[in-house]
Amino acid sequence: MKQEKKPWAGRFEKETQPLVEAFTESVSFDWRLYKQDIQGSIAHSTMLAACGLLSSEERDDIIRALKEIQKEIESNHFKFSKKLEDVHMNIEAALIERIGETGEKLHTARSRNDQVALDMRLWCREEIHSIIGLTEGLQRELVSKAGQYIETIIPGFTHLQHAQPVLLSHYLLAYVEMFERDKERLADCLSRVNKSPLGACALAGTTLPIDPAMTAKILGFQSICTNSVDATGDRDFCIEFASCLSILAMHVSRLAEEWILWCTEEFGFLDIDESLCTGSSIMPQKKNPDALELLRAKCARVYGGLVSLFTLMKALPLSYNRDMQEDKVAVFDMTSTVSASLKLLCVIVRGVSFKVDNIKMACEKGFLDATALAEYLVQKGLPFRQAHEVVGKIVKKALKDKKKLAGLSVDEFKKFSSLIDSDVYDLLGVENCIKHYKGPSSTAPRAVRKRLTFWDNKLKT
Repeated sequence: MKQEKKPWAGRFEKETQPLVEAFTESVSFDWRLYKQDIQGSIAHSTMLAACGLLSSEERDDIIRALKEIQKEIESNHFKFSKKLEDVHMNIEAALIERIGETGEKLHTARSRNDQVALDMRLWCREEIHSIIGLTEGLQRELVSKAGQYIETIIPGFTHLQHAQPVLLSHYLLAYVEMFERDKERLADCLSRVNKSPLGACALAGTTLPIDPAMTAKILGFQSICTNSVDATGDRDFCIEFASCLSILAMHVSRLAEEWILWCTEEFGFLDIDESLCTGSSIMPQKKNPDALELLRAKCARVYGGLVSLFTLMKALPLSYNRDMQEDKVAVFDMTSTVSASLKLLCVIVRGVSFKVDNIKMACEKGFLDATALAEYLVQKGLPFRQAHEVVGKIVKKALKDKKKLAGLSVDEFKKFSSLIDSDVYDLLGVENCIKHYKGPSSTAPRAVRKRLTFWDNKLKT
């Protein structure tokens, strides 16, 4: 039975009211930090021994007992107590129960303020690597799908209206590029997460002879926080991580929204494996993309966590305030949500097939080759603004006659511009447009194949 004495009992005569205990406890959610807390305590005890604040025997007893506690937690035999408030005090109480007075020495030159900051930095660091890995897995699925549809042409949209033809593979690789930037943001964020706050104690440091650089090295940090007040009094590393997650969730939501539209009867561009869909309780014919809809919705939940963190920190005086306890609720939930979303989206991408015949029919609508016609006139020497106006008039006629641009005769074209000749048909139609695109970032087949090869090589496991 763990001793449930409060760490501040020497100052107080009255017991904490149960209502206050219930309201202020955090172990119901910060128990997730047990591994990081024990990891930090092992490093801390190692440093204390090296600095002469623990004997080697005391250090070994502490480390042995902490490892036993970790095994007990991971085998679901450890009972967390809300009376002990948080994961830190639960583990410390269990340590003292096992090894007595030696366990009481562990908190030497340490406060829960720098302890929780450490745990959160360790936890965020681990989760950043995990999210990057999951994002890369999603990129691989998108690249694989792009390779399956390397020659398929789709209508490209602006304002959700037919715009210009693009290769489906080029479209899919657009999301690969977005997710690559998400990975880069997370990796950059990691450079600010990966600093050790140990040694800051409550806010001012300690009068005891310690070596914060040693614990930082043991725990794999790049460096130590250089201001003790800042080390315990800010959570901008959590907010930055949350910002990265929010942008990533936005990209997931955009893809989900687009594919929700594409699997409607109105678009009919794709089919999702029925094992990834649900039906209706009343309409027998329904096949609903609920998983995609919830991927779209989860973004709002992630945004809510970011706003919560901003609001939490916006008016806090330095240094630590108990308000910061609530950061974990948001960060844990956001991370779990994004992780689950990435795992699910990987499976959905793998289980999607594109309806090539429907897409081909859609490419016949909307005058996707109109811009190519304007650029044809530019190559003939007509200023672009004039070419734009000419093609606009041609499109109006084609609409009236219910024809495609390629269905107009040379004589009909010449009524709008004498520059148009029979070579215009080499550019008209989506297949011809695609062949004539130029530039390394364009949807030109050669450029897309080159980029697909690039991603294949980059994402090889």
